[in-house]
Amino acid sequence: MPRAPGSRSVEGVFRPLSTYQIVIDVIVAAAFALLALPLEHALGVAIAGNVPVAALLSIVFGGAFAVRRLSPPLALALAWAGAALQMAFGRPPGAVDLAVFAVLYTAAAYGSRRVFWLGFSSALVGAAVATVYVYLVLSTGPLTVETLPAALAALIAATFALLLAWTAGALVRTAARARADRLARERARTDAAAEQERTRIARDMHDVVAHSLAVVIAQADGARYAGADPRARDAALGTIASTARAALADVRVLLAQLRHRQEDGPQPTAADLETLFAQVRAAGLALRVDIAPAPRVAAPTSVQLAVYRILQEALTNALRHGAGAPVDLRLAWHPDRVELSVRNALPARATVRSSQNATSEPENPHFVTTEPGGAPRGHGLIGMRERALLTGGTLDAGAQGASFIVRARIPISGPA
Repeated sequence: MPRAPGSRSVEGVFRPLSTYQIVIDVIVAAAFALLALPLEHALGVAIAGNVPVAALLSIVFGGAFAVRRLSPPLALALAWAGAALQMAFGRPPGAVDLAVFAVLYTAAAYGSRRVFWLGFSSALVGAAVATVYVYLVLSTGPLTVETLPAALAALIAATFALLLAWTAGALVRTAARARADRLARERARTDAAAEQERTRIARDMHDVVAHSLAVVIAQADGARYAGADPRARDAALGTIASTARAALADVRVLLAQLRHRQEDGPQPTAADLETLFAQVRAAGLALRVDIAPAPRVAAPTSVQLAVYRILQEALTNALRHGAGAPVDLRLAWHPDRVELSVRNALPARATVRSSQNATSEPENPHFVTTEPGGAPRGHGLIGMRERALLTGGTLDAGAQGASFIVRARIPISGPA
């Protein structure tokens, strides 16, 4: 719905308050005006038109008191209007002037930046005007050397009192801003943690589902082409069933984390790599594994999980795009790092494209940033690179000649 013209200026003048706060402010202001009226009347008994002027001043200063939180600039304007009326009728300072302290406090605490500094200026100017008014207008005699010290003392006292009210409001303003900044930082940290958790769960979901579906598809195709060989068909269906059950269990763990924000469920480790190799071999992948050197001590859980998921995604890509050629996997568990590489043949179309890239850019022999089939990089390579980075490692993946190679280097003592 479009805003009415001038709505922005109205929002700048009036602050959003609840009905309860407005009612309380009006009641307190009415009580203040009723209490100040007899005192103001008593101060101006000898002044002509004392009763209506006292009532007018009580209403104006009471109005400033009432709107001090709802509209600090309006309250500041009413306070100055009341002071001007007070001086115009030649009345001495009275009880109604106590509203000025409340107005200065709210101008500093709740006003805009402009109103904040207007309140500060009003405190200084108001103290000077009040001193001049009392000692030059209300005084029966001229300002002399004898009365000058008293005037200076009154100026200092008025300045101190008005600035004290303004400073109290400024402190409240600073505390409120610090509290708002702290809440904003906490909210940002909470949002960042939630985003990281969503990213982690999405990455795990992708790894589990992509790998399991690739195995299931490969086995389903194998069962379809098995023909009259019941043993091959039964083996393929058994692999499909076991893979689907394992994937279902992993997905249930991830969904439970999404619903209940519970602690992480069991995650695969290096001990599960043989099961992974057996799954992809059963799916029809000709996998050659070379592990040298073998792990002597158990690596941190984060490192083992990163190695497992990277190999899982790399082997899944090889199963999907490797054109049935053998896949070479090398894994080296050094004392300070883990190095791995997965090499598989590219399809003929991707090989031609890789050769064209190498011909057009001979000075740049680095990997291209594509999936094994020549398609633009997707979530798989991004997820592998994220897993390597989370452990302080690096990962390169791309076509090199007629092969697609994934290389990763993960430090043993990297960040968790």
